[in-house]
This record gives sequence, structure tokens and C-alpha cells, in this order.
Amino acid sequence: MKTLITGNLGYIGPSFIREIRTADPFAEIVGMDLGLFSHCLTDMSMLPETYLDKQIYKDVRNITQQDLNGFDSVIHLAAISNDPMGQSFEKITNEINHQSSIKIAKLSKLAGVKNYVFASSCSVYGEASGLPKVEEDDLNPLTAYAKSKIDTEINLKGLESEEFIITCLRFSTACGFTARTRLDLVVNDFVAGAVLNGEINILSDGSPWRPLINTKDMARAANWAINRDIKNGGAFCVVNVGSDNWNYQVKDLAYAISDIIPGTKVAINKNAQPDKRSYKVNFDKFNELAADYQPKETLESTIIELKNGISKMQFIDKNFRDSNYIRLKVLTSLINSNIFNDDLTIL
Repeated sequence: MKTLITGNLGYIGPSFIREIRTADPFAEIVGMDLGLFSHCLTDMSMLPETYLDKQIYKDVRNITQQDLNGFDSVIHLAAISNDPMGQSFEKITNEINHQSSIKIAKLSKLAGVKNYVFASSCSVYGEASGLPKVEEDDLNPLTAYAKSKIDTEINLKGLESEEFIITCLRFSTACGFTARTRLDLVVNDFVAGAVLNGEINILSDGSPWRPLINTKDMARAANWAINRDIKNGGAFCVVNVGSDNWNYQVKDLAYAISDIIPGTKVAINKNAQPDKRSYKVNFDKFNELAADYQPKETLESTIIELKNGISKMQFIDKNFRDSNYIRLKVLTSLINSNIFNDDLTIL
């Protein structure tokens, strides 16, 4: 099988590359990425791109059908990848996350790609009370990032066929240590605070719910998606990806981390404005369709993985929320240094 992974030089790309290579040592794997975050390495034991057959440096907004010819599957990860970046780059978020995703899907179909996998997000549920959300429930995206994901899902519907299978993976919030770890995700942020400062500062009141998933388990889900046939979920499939055991309130996450990293204090901002982004998610459909690809990692193993990884990289900046491990900081720095334009094209 020949697989293209867009956005592979980001946080979760290394896990996807390793999973697909491990599952099929003879697979042909190609990465495509502009390289905005390629320098944000947190593990230098081996470059993750070593497992690729080829790395292409290209803006996905400029992809052509020729770029996609010969591939059996496409895993589309490339995106403006969180709410703060989406807020600062709203127009570009729609351009890259939504419009480019549809363009790539259409070109993939023309090029004869069999499986197109879109990295969507459980953030599309936004503010959601009551029972854990299933795929058919009403959506309430609250941010540019979440809106771009659901807009893409809506516009992908109808492109599917017996020869072109589309899978939209609504991923839970990512966590875990990779070769390009981000510290602007809730679990990663909390572990960094515990390791570097001995304190976890919760910016909200701690009450919001979040579903979580380790990047290794995200990669397992993607491996299922590129290998599934039409009898397993249909030609167009939207599925929540995660585990019922990984629905947590933010404050409970902080206390779980403080239990595993002794001496950690937890500070909750009781005067914070309510964070409306709160949702519990149901994963029955994923369990049914992908029984052999279910999450294996635990919260405890992920916390320990992050703790050991941060310690190993000898990162000691107590002001880590201002570091190059925060994606918005990286983008701002690249623009201020006149390396990229405001629209994130190379100068």
C-alpha cells in the first residue's frame, strides 16, 4: 500500500508514521508538509521522517492531482490545529482546514485514491450537556477550528463512492509525548507545569469535560481507516475516536497528574469566565467498527511518558507557555522574523 500523510511534520505525524510502518514494513509512506513546525523537535533519538520513503515540502493549498497519482490512501492531517491559532488566523483556518481538505479529497478521487481519511475533531460538539455525544447528535462548534472541521465533514459528504471511501475521524483531544511534542494541549500543559514548576495552573474553573486520546492510539485509528472496506462502516463514515474511559473533567485531570508526580500543587482559577467548550463523548460506534484498533494507552502511562520525555529533553523553561512548544508562538515568531507572510506563505 502507498500512503500519503499530509501535515506529517507536526505533533501527531510522528506517531502516524511509526504506526503505519510498524503495521506494514513494506508499505510506501510519503509525507507532505510545508514545514512550519519541522524544527520543533523534542526527541532527537531519531528523526521520525527516517521511517518515510519520501518527504515532500509543500503547502497543501497548492496540491495538484499529479501529487496524488499512485496513492492508495491519503491521511489528511494538515491543519491550523487548535483554537488559539484559529482565533488569530480565522480566514487562513478556513482556507487550510476546510477549503484545502475538500480540494484534496476531490483531487484524490480523480487520482484513483481508494481511502481518504480526514482528521476531524470531537470539538465539533462544543457546548454539550447531558449524555455523552454520539455521531448523530446535534453539533455546536464554538471556534473557528471546530467550525472548519464540521464544514469539511459536511462538504465531504457526497464525494464518496464504492471506489472512494471517506472516513472522518472525530479525534478526542490529543496528548502524549512525540518527536514534536506540543505543550498547548491540556494534559501536556498540566504535566509540563508539574515537571517544570511543581504546580498546575488551571486557567478555567476546572469544570469542563474533555475526551482524551494518546497520539499512538490516534495512529491506530488512522491505520484502521486506511485499511477498511465499504462493508465496514459504508462509503462515508463519521466516527468518534477515543475511549469511554478517557472522558475527564479538567480539574480531575490535574489531580490525577498531581498524584502521579508527587509534590505538585493544583491551582484553579475560581474567578475565571466559564469555558463553554465542554462535552463528553460516546465511542460505541468506534468500538463496534474497529474492535482490533481500540486505544491501548492509559492516562497514567501517558502522564509518565510525558514526564520522562520532558525530563529527557532537558527543557527547564518555567515560562513554557511562552516557548517554541506552543504552536501559536511559533507561527507568530515565523511571521515577525519575515520568514512567512501573514497568510502563512513563504516570503
